Parts: sequence; structure tokens; C-alpha cells
Amino acid sequence: MKRPVIQLDRIDAAYGSKTVLQQVSLTVCERDFLGIIGPNGGGKTTLVKVILGLLKPTAGHIRYFRDGQEAAEISMGYLPQYSSIDKKFPISVYETVLSGLNRQKSLLRPFTKEQHEQTQRTISRMGLEGMEQCPIGQLSGGQLQRALLGRALVSCPQVVILDEPNTYIDKQFETRLYSLLEEINREHAIILVSHDIGAVLQNVKSIAYVNRTLDYHPDTEVTAEWMEEHFGCPVSPSGHGDLSRQALKPHDRHKCIHE
Repeated sequence: MKRPVIQLDRIDAAYGSKTVLQQVSLTVCERDFLGIIGPNGGGKTTLVKVILGLLKPTAGHIRYFRDGQEAAEISMGYLPQYSSIDKKFPISVYETVLSGLNRQKSLLRPFTKEQHEQTQRTISRMGLEGMEQCPIGQLSGGQLQRALLGRALVSCPQVVILDEPNTYIDKQFETRLYSLLEEINREHAIILVSHDIGAVLQNVKSIAYVNRTLDYHPDTEVTAEWMEEHFGCPVSPSGHGDLSRQALKPHDRHKCIHE
């Protein structure tokens, strides 16, 4: 039986008087690979902010677990949406990735040799060798996205949260990205937010459809009719075969139940 790492219980979230999430319950367990899909403005990024502790719920509560025991916080690596990044900030590729280890050292202590080695290994995994001292403002969109992904992964966090990770990444590195995530998922839980429905269905283990409320599926076997109903128009996820032949299994509309 998988142990939970994050539990959301009847969460409401709002910006001012506008409610964005309502009665959202969800459990993320060890080594889960959860894909979050839904329409623009439906609350996907808001849900991520609640999980990260960046937005306080207006109702309900969130719990974190480490090694099966409730904890005040857990380690989470976060790749934000590309559009939220200040590309003019004067920082190099190396410093960007290294900053993902800031929480693992005290404020006045320098990074250790092992942490610098881990940073260099991560940069290599991201395919950015030789660009360590390059300012992020000089990177292409795909290179910057890879540097930010390295920052999210360098600390080997308990949960990795990726908000539209394949934005600006070319198809060659996208294949490498999902191979890397598959490797990481053997030890860590992953939450992936994406508008690329085909990529989500091909790579994740479960799906949460978010549009103010949350509709959870314990697998990725959804029908084309279900996709059309939820997205309001015909959807043909590229590269995922004939969805119409897949059966939609029974599911809980709000809370995941793990065997």
C-alpha cells in the first residue's frame, strides 16, 4: 500500500471575492505520477500554489507526510510556468540550478563540494554542459526551461511539481524529459500540469481534471467522449492512439483512493 505524501481535504481557494477552487479533495502518494489537466482559468495553477503553500486556502486543509508520518512540510521541487520567469535577472545557468539547493544549507554557510558536484551532474542531465556561466537572459526559451527544470530537480525532492514543463522545449529534449521523469518517478512523486493532453495521457499514471472542482481518475483510460464533454470541443490527443476504444473506469469525482 502506497503511503500519502500530500492530502487535500475539501479545499476552497480564492483571489479576493472570486472563488477559483471549490471543495477540492485529493491524495498524492509516494511514486504517484499525477497529470493535471483542465481549461485555461479552471484553477490548475491555483491548485499548484495551494500545494506549494504559496496560497492559503479559504476553506479546508492540507496535510503533508514524510516516511508515513505527518510533517509540517516536505521537500518539493517546482518548475513554474515559463511566463512567470524574469529573464533579465542577473544570474547564470550554474547559479540558477545551484539555487535549487538553497533550502538544504544554512544562510551563512557556503555550499558543500557535494552540492556543487550535484549541481554539475544536473546541468549535464539537462544537456547544458558548457553553458554553466551563461546568463539566463542569453538563453533560448528551451535552454532556459531546461535550466529551471534542473533547479527543480537538483535537490532530489520528495515531490516534483512541473507547470507546463514542455513549453519552449523541442521534441528531442521533450522525449529526454519524459524519460528523465520516468526515472525520477521510481523514487519520487510527480505532479505535472500541462495543456498537452496527448503527452499527459502517454506519460502519467493518473489524471486530475480541474475546472473549479476536481475530477480524479486513478488511471489514464478516458474516452474521447469524456474529453469532449470536459473541454467543450472535440479533442484528439496527438500520439495517443484511438481513445474511443478505451474504457473509462469508475472513479471518485473528488478524492483519490489508493489500493
